[in-house]
Amino acid sequence: MNFELEDICGGLPAEICEQLATEQQVIKIRLEKRKFGKDVTIIEGLNEKDINLKKLASELKTRLATGGTYKNGRIELQGDHRQTVKKILIEMGFPPENILVIT
Repeated sequence: MNFELEDICGGLPAEICEQLATEQQVIKIRLEKRKFGKDVTIIEGLNEKDINLKKLASELKTRLATGGTYKNGRIELQGDHRQTVKKILIEMGFPPENILVIT
């Protein structure tokens, strides 16, 4: 883990600090319609200081076999992957009660 995370947590071990960071976030997963009726799954509410969003976006794109990007503090994935993204985030250790799927 990086030293910045340890500084934020006041000397707590990195594993505990990372667990606290994931438990305090409320993640919103929603669908946006774009040009020509294209669906885009938007993931918001992740703290950029606690989680490497670029790495998370890459992992999600790989596991979902889809295109996407990370920008402006949110992850955008091509297609409707709301339920699958929730399952993947739960597998990664995010608490299910903190993940909201907006329909």
